[in-house]
Amino acid sequence: MKGCFSLWQAAGFAFSTLFGTLLHFLYDWTGGSILAAPFSGVNESTWEHMKLLFWPMFLFANIQRPFFRDRKNYWCVKGLEILLGLSLIPVLFYTYNGVFGTSPDWVNIGIFYLSAALACLLEWQLFRKDRPTCKRPWLALTAICLLGVLFVAFTFAPPRIPLFQDPLTGTYGIRGA
Repeated sequence: MKGCFSLWQAAGFAFSTLFGTLLHFLYDWTGGSILAAPFSGVNESTWEHMKLLFWPMFLFANIQRPFFRDRKNYWCVKGLEILLGLSLIPVLFYTYNGVFGTSPDWVNIGIFYLSAALACLLEWQLFRKDRPTCKRPWLALTAICLLGVLFVAFTFAPPRIPLFQDPLTGTYGIRGA
């Protein structure tokens, strides 16, 4: 399986970015479906854009898992990959906006794709070097699942902080309150 790592990361990047891009529009395409809301972007907040990367990465991790059964560090690596991708979106977005005051859509799209690429690159490096040593993979999987629960919960009841605020409307979450 070692020779296939770069192919797996390329597939993960393609899957995550294409599926994430589709999720950006899914809520509107479904007429505001309550079933689509937990998995798709319901507004233009930074949090909702993080959700667009989380769900495809999580789904791809579950698709990929049977092929990596021999890897005891699998969920630790996937957890680090997901955390890096999710962290980069707000860090890059707020840094760019802090420097330039605003960001055009093409920069925001670039941030999404760059975050996904760097996360996949980290995954490739960690698998290639067989790092980290993972003593509690169940803990990593639990943390990833907890993130999923937070993405669902905060779709309907987001905290009133800028990360969750739609910069276009000033509203929060699905209800737009």
